[in-house]
Amino acid sequence: MALTENQLLNKWVEDMARMCRPEDIVLINGSEEQKKKLTEEACATGEIIQLNQELLPGCLYHRTAANDVARVEHLTFICTKLKDDAGPSNNWMSPEEGYRRAGEIFQGSMKGRKMYVIPFSMGPVGSPFSKIGVELTDSIYVVLNMLIMTRAGREVMEALGAGGEFTRCLHSQADLDENRRLILHFPEDNTIWSVGSGYGGNVLLGKKCLALRIASYLARKEMWLAEHMLILGIEDPTGRIDYIAAAFPSACGKTNLAMMIPPEGLKAKGYRIWTVGDDIAWMRIDTDGKLWAINPEYGFFGVAPGTNSKTNPSAVATVKKNTIFTNVVLNPDGTVWWEDGDGEPASEGALDWQGRPWKPGMKDEKGNTIKGAHPNSRFTAPFVQCPSHSFRIEHHHGVNISAIVFGGRRAHLAPLVYQAYDWSHGVYIGATMASERTAAQYGKQGEVRRDPMAMLPFCGYNMADYFEHWLRMGVRMRWQPQIFHVNWFRQDQNNGYLWPGFGENLRILEWILARCRGEVDARKTAIGFVPKLEDIDMTGLHLPKENMERLLEIDPKAWEVEMADIAEFFKKFGNRLPLELWAQHEDLKRRLEELGSGSALQPQPF
Repeated sequence: MALTENQLLNKWVEDMARMCRPEDIVLINGSEEQKKKLTEEACATGEIIQLNQELLPGCLYHRTAANDVARVEHLTFICTKLKDDAGPSNNWMSPEEGYRRAGEIFQGSMKGRKMYVIPFSMGPVGSPFSKIGVELTDSIYVVLNMLIMTRAGREVMEALGAGGEFTRCLHSQADLDENRRLILHFPEDNTIWSVGSGYGGNVLLGKKCLALRIASYLARKEMWLAEHMLILGIEDPTGRIDYIAAAFPSACGKTNLAMMIPPEGLKAKGYRIWTVGDDIAWMRIDTDGKLWAINPEYGFFGVAPGTNSKTNPSAVATVKKNTIFTNVVLNPDGTVWWEDGDGEPASEGALDWQGRPWKPGMKDEKGNTIKGAHPNSRFTAPFVQCPSHSFRIEHHHGVNISAIVFGGRRAHLAPLVYQAYDWSHGVYIGATMASERTAAQYGKQGEVRRDPMAMLPFCGYNMADYFEHWLRMGVRMRWQPQIFHVNWFRQDQNNGYLWPGFGENLRILEWILARCRGEVDARKTAIGFVPKLEDIDMTGLHLPKENMERLLEIDPKAWEVEMADIAEFFKKFGNRLPLELWAQHEDLKRRLEELGSGSALQPQPF
């Protein structure tokens, strides 16, 4: 009996089953009954632990293998016929080599296990924005996560129909051997193979693999954008909602911004924040010539450590039920804890992320504190449980984007906020965005890491072509969003932060939207338009005036050093890099020379 009415899908499942040799094949229909049965089965084998159902209703706990706790970028490949099509920022493997190497590991990898067939939609089912994928996996943990992170089940199968196209996603844990682990993307075949891992970022194939790497390739071909961006709506008392899409590298507060709560000083203005998405945005030009965006996901896959009632109260509220916690501390009462979270862990009887007895203050043989939760421990929670979630998550055409915001963590270079002169200049700002490593990140502290549009690990093709695609998209729009850059992390000479961040960032977003509506002037500088101090509403926030001046200061000498670093980065892409970006680079160099010689550009309206 055929598994589905889609014969192409049936043939593919049959072929993959012949290679992986599962003992049974189970089609995921998305029903609560099937989900309950799978949960019970996973709890019986120890793959999942049920948490305290009175305190954390519907919540589950999972541990990954100790050697399998994060995305493995060095084992992640783009498999295209031509190496140049993958580009210098991606690991490349030929499709033939990829299928051969992974196929050897997949061979018989599901013996004694079941193969679960998960039909899923990235984006609202049936939306012109959306894409359908089917993931085959031998992990119930993956199934339960995909049921949270995507729209999955019978409705998707109906939308796929007898002849619909889908992304082929194959995953097996195999033996979890890090020497037999590969995450392979075949954009020319619309296929993803992941083997040897059980960590969400490597195995929830609808997420970074499809929603960014494969989708970015499809987006270029079909003239839309697949971006590593949050989507945030800001509603004023008149009921008008303006939407912002924003890209930040890791450790820059992306999820916190997506779920921001207005600060006390601005509450009198009656703002309300709407979360449309915290990680990925798919954007298309609609018939009105404007850029519209959806969040293709349906849940949050967030980092637990550092999430607390101060940094992100909305996230804390979101994870109180129906959430899967991975690699956090398990308390003896069936609750969970993580570093820099709320409350205290159990003083006795707690287990760390590897299942070992743990208590606060434990030290290793070198005297270093042993953390209970892994630094990359996660929560997977339904989107609709977020107190600020927007009903527009289900809207087939998404939301109209007024502003695109790029950001990074720069201690002394970038001002708090500045605006691009035009779309091409904005693409240059996105293409050159960077962050400095923090003490908590691997590598030399303060080292500048280029991460264009926060897409460096996620662009599924040559990034030079990706920049060209952005430039072409701007030409096609009748109404382009305004482009900005923010830096919440500027420091004083004592390494103290000059800006408080968190909810106070709304003050800067307010200025950004005022600029988009043409309601305020700005000061024209060498790098872009910078706010006049009087145009940022500081009600209830008492920062010394000199702090604000420092936050908006531009040091031409520091920018000259930055320019040299950018030029070296651009050279990696050779003659494939769009000439427009080199032209923007030379224009900025000229403006900085003028500013450095004393002829600073004068304040003027936009």
